[in-house]
Amino acid sequence: MSSEQISDPAKAVAALEDLYEKESQRLQKSLSAFAEDKLPKKRSRGFYPRVRVEIPSLRLKNITRSYGFCDRPGTYETTITRPDLFRRYLTEQLTELKNNHDCTFQIGLSDMPMPIHFAFPEGLHIEQGLTSRQIEAFQDHFDAPDLAVMDDELVNGEIDIPAHEKRPLSLFSAPRIDYSLHRLRHYTGTDCSHFQNFVLFTNYQFYVDAFRQVAKNLVADDSTAYSEFVEPENSNHGPQMPAYHLKRNDLDGITLINIGIGPSNAKTITDHVAVLRPSAWIMLGHCAGLRSTQRLGDYVLAHGYVRDDHVLDADLPLWVPIPALAEVQTSLEQSVADVFELESGDLKRVMRTGTVASIDNRNWELRDQAEPVRRFSQSRAIALDMESATIAANGFRFRVPYGTLLIVSDRPLHGELKLPGMASEFYRSQVDRHLDVGIRAVDIMRDLPSARLHSRKLRSFNEVPFQ
Repeated sequence: MSSEQISDPAKAVAALEDLYEKESQRLQKSLSAFAEDKLPKKRSRGFYPRVRVEIPSLRLKNITRSYGFCDRPGTYETTITRPDLFRRYLTEQLTELKNNHDCTFQIGLSDMPMPIHFAFPEGLHIEQGLTSRQIEAFQDHFDAPDLAVMDDELVNGEIDIPAHEKRPLSLFSAPRIDYSLHRLRHYTGTDCSHFQNFVLFTNYQFYVDAFRQVAKNLVADDSTAYSEFVEPENSNHGPQMPAYHLKRNDLDGITLINIGIGPSNAKTITDHVAVLRPSAWIMLGHCAGLRSTQRLGDYVLAHGYVRDDHVLDADLPLWVPIPALAEVQTSLEQSVADVFELESGDLKRVMRTGTVASIDNRNWELRDQAEPVRRFSQSRAIALDMESATIAANGFRFRVPYGTLLIVSDRPLHGELKLPGMASEFYRSQVDRHLDVGIRAVDIMRDLPSARLHSRKLRSFNEVPFQ
């Protein structure tokens, strides 16, 4: 298909928006005609926009970012969806490529069909308004989502691209992104346009209640840059993992998601949030303290993970280490010091840094404890939960900066079980400030240059140019 040569990144993104709008609107009109039995018998198709760059040779400058450059000569391209939603991100990525390679951008339509379902950002319910005869004929007229172009082989590093073939510009194809955008709306009860660049995950309603109050106060305060607070849509049945968005006009606000309990939920939501390319995500949750010297209410800053959750074993082998990211770690340490008004040397009074083990069996205490306790001891684990290693491992897998700050809510190896009435006053006061620590950490990370926050530890040998 023909393409337009554009050298200005902002104009290239505008051209992508124009192509996407025309293709999606054409499909929407075709569906309306189909519903009125006015559609021609031939198949109605739309195609995703595509951006391509040619890099004939490498003359790289002093590269300080972990992204924004091609590591070998060749043709690079990717399909694009919702360029309106990703305008800031796409403009930044193309600008970095322009700065590093002085390249022009070939903007045109790809040969990848746009499924009719994804031409409707709000979702498409074909059973509404169509007769049973039309529903049966639906796939004869329109393209349906194709799982073959929505897998994560590229993300997982399972594809070796020959030197003579086109190379991907981004980690995700347009259909894979569209799929996640629609799933996010389903799981969180909010549109993807509200998601912010910093994401906090939690597994307790308490944090949601506290965040709602803090967010409303910050929006009402004219001295802050927060502009709006968006909650999930009202419905008789709430979303599975509701999301709450403390928004800024530059998208550098905070999204809080209550993921519930368990590694399956943690994987599911991060699989989809990842396509939005957030600046960082952090787990704020509760954990079991494993050491006799810990108290209920002590904080745990994870600097290593034991993956006993199993949900990512097929995507990320267990032999892959999940490193601590210095930029996130120091931000969390500083935020604890700021909130508690402590010098760095006094942090050990309220926080311990060490290995966190994540397990997939909430009732592990009811089994013979000798074997798991031995493994936890050998790994030097200081805390146990069910989500943190999953969220960190998926952050590593998807190249999203990650961190974990937990609070000790029980000590099962030392007789303090998670039962009503066992929480101390110290524990309750620490919980009250846990969210404040998370928000302060975001403030610190927001002030970091993106080149520092997006660590080179996240990038592989054979990496795509886009962040």
